Amino acid sequence: MKILILGAGKMGTFFSDLLSFDLEVAIYDIDPRRLRYTFNTLRFSSLEEVRDFEPELVINAATVKYTIPAFEQVLPYLPADCIISDIASVKTGLPEFYAQCGHPFVSTHPMFGPTFASLSNLSNENAIIITESSDKGKKFFRDLYNSLHLHIEEYSFEEHDTTIAYSLSIPFASTLVFGSIMKHQDAPGTTFKRHLAIAQGLMSEDDFLLSEILFNPNTPEQLKQIQQKLEELRLIIERRDSTAMKEFLEEVRHNIK
Repeated sequence: MKILILGAGKMGTFFSDLLSFDLEVAIYDIDPRRLRYTFNTLRFSSLEEVRDFEPELVINAATVKYTIPAFEQVLPYLPADCIISDIASVKTGLPEFYAQCGHPFVSTHPMFGPTFASLSNLSNENAIIITESSDKGKKFFRDLYNSLHLHIEEYSFEEHDTTIAYSLSIPFASTLVFGSIMKHQDAPGTTFKRHLAIAQGLMSEDDFLLSEILFNPNTPEQLKQIQQKLEELRLIIERRDSTAMKEFLEEVRHNIK
């Protein structure tokens, strides 16, 4: 199978390295300088090269902001039966785009990133495959993710966005609040240092990605729940209510089992 990867960023080069020893892989980026560190892969800096390559599958690894524009740029140069795919963590606008693009598609979300995950050991990580995707596309990514020993779930576009609002928006929002009130510590404790490392990793991500994840329509309801629990905890602490604190801590222990 001939595979074209759009974008030579961290995830694009990860997929390139992963696939290039078993399949014919090309990677395209509008900035040729980003292609310098790709290995065992055809390097394209023009769309005419894409046309001549005639890919059977496109993996769009452009940043969330440019996922659809990258598709729109390359579509005129693809064979009619070429499967197009995205790995975006935010699916806003993609169902509508796929419905009118004229190509079979597959949408997935590898639930790991180069900031926190060890890309050489992903056995504890997860991936989502969107159910509306083409059968051939789903099989390709299911086989690929199984080879990485990922846990795989299949969700619809709508289910995906609801899940991401919970699994990403809550920790993102909590970390942002922590960072926004943080003060320098000359002798930080272990817990503080761990939270700080998470915050530093989060803030190394693209601002647009963070915004789009938090702008998920399902996020406000999750934030309301955080506010409610913070207010509940504040009152317990203010009143020094040992019984209520014990109940609160037991609830937390139950939730994180």
